[in-house]
Amino acid sequence: MSKKIDIEILADAGSALYVSERKVYPRDVDGRFQRLRKIAVFVLLGMFYLFPWLSWDGRQAVLFDLPARKFYVFGLNFWPQDFIFLALLLIIAGMALFFFTTLAGRLWCGYACPQTVWTEVFLWIERWTEGDRHKRMKLDAGPWNREKLLRKGGKHVLWLLFALWTGFTFAGFFVPIRDLAIRAPLGWGGWETFWVLFYALATWGNAGFLREQVCKYMCPYARFQSAMFDRNTLLIAYDPMRGEPRGPRKRGLASVLERARGLLDVDKANDYVFRFAHAQQKVDSAGTTSVVDEGLKAEPLPKFSGEALGDCIDCTLCVQVCPTGIDIRNGLQYECIACGACIDACNQVMDKMGYPHGLIRHSTQNAIDAKPTRVLRPRVLVYGLLLASLCAAWAWGVTHRSALIAEVLRDRNALYREVAGERIENGYTLKLINKTVEPQQYRLGLQAPAGVELVGGERTIEAPAEAVLNIPLTLSAARELNGRHPVVFTVEAVDGSTREYVESSFFGPIE
Repeated sequence: MSKKIDIEILADAGSALYVSERKVYPRDVDGRFQRLRKIAVFVLLGMFYLFPWLSWDGRQAVLFDLPARKFYVFGLNFWPQDFIFLALLLIIAGMALFFFTTLAGRLWCGYACPQTVWTEVFLWIERWTEGDRHKRMKLDAGPWNREKLLRKGGKHVLWLLFALWTGFTFAGFFVPIRDLAIRAPLGWGGWETFWVLFYALATWGNAGFLREQVCKYMCPYARFQSAMFDRNTLLIAYDPMRGEPRGPRKRGLASVLERARGLLDVDKANDYVFRFAHAQQKVDSAGTTSVVDEGLKAEPLPKFSGEALGDCIDCTLCVQVCPTGIDIRNGLQYECIACGACIDACNQVMDKMGYPHGLIRHSTQNAIDAKPTRVLRPRVLVYGLLLASLCAAWAWGVTHRSALIAEVLRDRNALYREVAGERIENGYTLKLINKTVEPQQYRLGLQAPAGVELVGGERTIEAPAEAVLNIPLTLSAARELNGRHPVVFTVEAVDGSTREYVESSFFGPIE
């Protein structure tokens, strides 16, 4: 059998180094997990397309103004000095990925990944224009005619319009979107046009054509996820002890949970899975991947009586609905994005057969093998504690960061200068940044040794919203004050909301 499979693979490949992937035609299915995915798609895309159009205090609610080096996120604004919060946010995102993957598998891939979200929308458009799985397969296999041209052309027109709207929205996060809309498209600059078209093309290509190949070959997460999995990780799993041996049967045969056969032992069930995978029953017509180790030989499958069959009727619906085209019955595979479509499809079949749900379910490998499962284990607790600490630190830092930046630069031309009246002066430049979106008033004061005075005395500084001010300052002292003396400039908001102390030095003659 193994040698025959090798010959068929070589013949199909045509001795080429690259074998083209067969197109996956995911079948539409309804169920709890697919409803959750649709809610996730609407929520996430709703935020993406809506947020740039919202206003907050007279400006765009979410705007990443790169030329001005300012980020606005609703009531928060971030300056280059706040880069640490962006870095911390990326660390939080990475830690969250580790935590949720260790706890519950690839939730990100199945429900929140941009590739998954936009691919779902493109699939909805494809189903609307070309029909469900069998109609799409028949349309692709048939000759080009008026119907095929209209359906294919209509699909790509809708894809392109949606992709262009996506690219426009993406650019609207970096350029005020209302201004971008008013100037569209002839008034756009070169970079604006480039990013709208580039992001539209990326969306069209990734969600319309590459689809599952991005998950299987381009995304690194699929490759290193196994490092975060263990036998207590919640994943989508097929229960071979209940389902094997698979096969069609007459109506009226009860579930193995209700008849004398009961569940198989683990080794025997896995052996049947191994044999079915090598036999490739119906996989060629249903999906694109199967777990086959060509170096191992599988014994032929015997004929099974009805009473010996498991609960899997081998309808292959779990394969037909899979967006990556895998057979979940062959065990966990890196292509699985944990979308739950196979669970919904299998549950529908179980309902028709009168069998209990759960042949394919969210479970752990230990639970499938009838072993104890520990959800709260050391790595989950460590990841959870680190994630909670990072989130708390980020929230505290953002809410307690100073709304004022004050720096004092000494005059570089001279340590001091002599002026009339036997006095010496030091020159400074106060750089003051009002990071708030409201005008502010600040009191400028001085803490210095006796004899050192602020020329002009303490004063009030008017700072417009988000203003960067350079204010010249002069300190004066008697000629007899020698050497270096520490001084502290104080800048305090009139309303008392913030205060900054800036240390510097006053220099007199060195004798």
